[in-house]
Amino acid sequence: MSKGWLAALSEHALLKVKVRIVGLVDLDRAAAEARAAEFSLSDAVIGTDLDAVLTETKPDLLFDVVVPAARAGLVETGLRHGCHVLTEKPMATSLADAKAMVAQAKAAGRVHAVVQNRRFIAGVRRIRRLVETGALGEITSLNCDFFIGAHFGGFREDMDNVLLLDMAIHTLDAARFMAGKAPRAVYCLETNPPGSWYRHGAAANAIFEFENDVVFNYRGSWCAEGANTSWESAWRIIGTKGTLLWDGEDRFEARVVDGDSGFFRPLKEIEVPPPADAGQVHGHASVIADFLAAIESGAQPETAGADNINSLAMVLAAIESARTGQRIPIAV
Repeated sequence: MSKGWLAALSEHALLKVKVRIVGLVDLDRAAAEARAAEFSLSDAVIGTDLDAVLTETKPDLLFDVVVPAARAGLVETGLRHGCHVLTEKPMATSLADAKAMVAQAKAAGRVHAVVQNRRFIAGVRRIRRLVETGALGEITSLNCDFFIGAHFGGFREDMDNVLLLDMAIHTLDAARFMAGKAPRAVYCLETNPPGSWYRHGAAANAIFEFENDVVFNYRGSWCAEGANTSWESAWRIIGTKGTLLWDGEDRFEARVVDGDSGFFRPLKEIEVPPPADAGQVHGHASVIADFLAAIESGAQPETAGADNINSLAMVLAAIESARTGQRIPIAV
């Protein structure tokens, strides 16, 4: 993940002049040295102990790309050193840890935000803008399919609840953002299908209840070979006036009712507007830019931990529902 972050920092025009990398930390020193060489960071301090490197370099920012289980300790350490912290998703592996991060950031007077890079893509921003125009009427349901045969190797293949915790957080966060509604409850069935190369939880089906009777249906698998969807999923968003289809890439279809007679009402196509801000469609670079702008202005970034905890709550409630076989209320 550090490669994606460093690429954004070195290639984005705004970020190149605002951020200077002063240190790299990895439990495997050779990995940090290799990454420093790859991005020509010859002046960066390299270390295996985060406390020591933060003490030596005294940075303003800490970029957190550790595995989820290590996140709580890293965020606490960064905030204790006076850093603003931008952290990989998922924000935490428990609500208790996430709440602690929110409280620690507030006490330290620092910004803590989460890299939900997949809400900073053109398709998601365009859908949010269309929903806000009211062209589809009142949104009644969001439906998405995520089916990819992904052979990562490494820690993911040994994780518990791998699809829900490591990938579905993107999709659930996007649904919450696009709908503009708060999640209220979930019922989830999680499986590890025959032939799965993951140890646990490579597939899930979940029904989320949002406020105002909006339903979000999620179907996903990380061990589905033969017909990959986009990484952004395939979507059907239904409103009282019509429906939007998005393939997760470049194809949109949006139609609304255009008449009041007939067994099937006549339809007309409508345009899906461009993103409201062209600067918010560059994934990691846009998240980092939003983070920096918030620090400079004193505002909260869009993916501040205090808000993103709601997306994490969706994931953890789905996991609890799968474990218990019960409908689980979602609350922070």
